[in-house]
Parts: sequence; structure tokens; C-alpha cells
Amino acid sequence: MAVGDRQPAWVNNACRDYTARFPAQWKFRLDAIPAGHRSRNGSKRTAIETEGRKLLASIRPAEFVVLLDEKGKIMSSRDFGTQLSAWLSTGRDLCFLIGGPDGVSPTCSVRAYWSLSLSRMTLPHGLARVMFCEQLYRACTLAERHPYHRD
Repeated sequence: MAVGDRQPAWVNNACRDYTARFPAQWKFRLDAIPAGHRSRNGSKRTAIETEGRKLLASIRPAEFVVLLDEKGKIMSSRDFGTQLSAWLSTGRDLCFLIGGPDGVSPTCSVRAYWSLSLSRMTLPHGLARVMFCEQLYRACTLAERHPYHRD
């Protein structure tokens, strides 16, 4: 799940390129919700809360939710691959949340079982989406001992 349903073509193309390589059993899909309305004089808190309600409404109760957040745990690609394999071995569906430009609502943070950071640097939303798709693919190749990842 990601906030932002209008991304540049390069973001959509790059995400499609990586996700097309995912194993069929992953049944991966990227659901995007529109970003909340932000105005010059408006409160970004209202936009965050609106986005949070939409995200939470799209998550099934049994899903294991992982929030992508700059304050989350930083992992190496290899460690993320190991963690992803552990999550997948539980048999639960995984849901990764990518918030909007101002972050996610506290209710989304509370719903998440895990918080993961792609970087301590602030990333443009589209680039974070592409990086995450690439890291999912890299984790898959690590599990399959495919030579894509090089140490």
C-alpha cells in the first residue's frame, strides 16, 4: 500500500520491471491511494489522517503490516532478505505501507508490527517506492541463491 496514485512514468516503469520478476506465488500487488489534499494554509495533519484512514481501510485484519518509515530499523539487504523469509514462513499475508509526503498517521504506526527504514536520508516518494521494489526482488534472489546480489 502506498500513498500517491500519480507517479512519474519512470517510477511506474521501474516498479513494474522489478515486480514482474517476483515469484508467482508472492501474488504481489501495489495498491495506491490518492494523497490527502494539502493547501498552503491547510493542516498537513488532516491530510495524514485522511491517508491513514484510507490505508487502514484497505488492510485485512490478518495481514502482517510492515511500515516503511525513516525512523524504522535499518537493515542490510542480506538481513532484510532473512527477515522477509521469516515473515513469509509464517504463512500470513504481508502488507507494506509507504506513507505520504508528510509521513503516516499514528494509527498506521500502531497497526504495524514492524517498522523498516530504507535509509536515514529523506527520499522522494517515487524513489522510495522503486528502492523498495528492488530490495524485495534482491531479497527474493538471496533466498534463491541467484547471483543478482553480490557481496
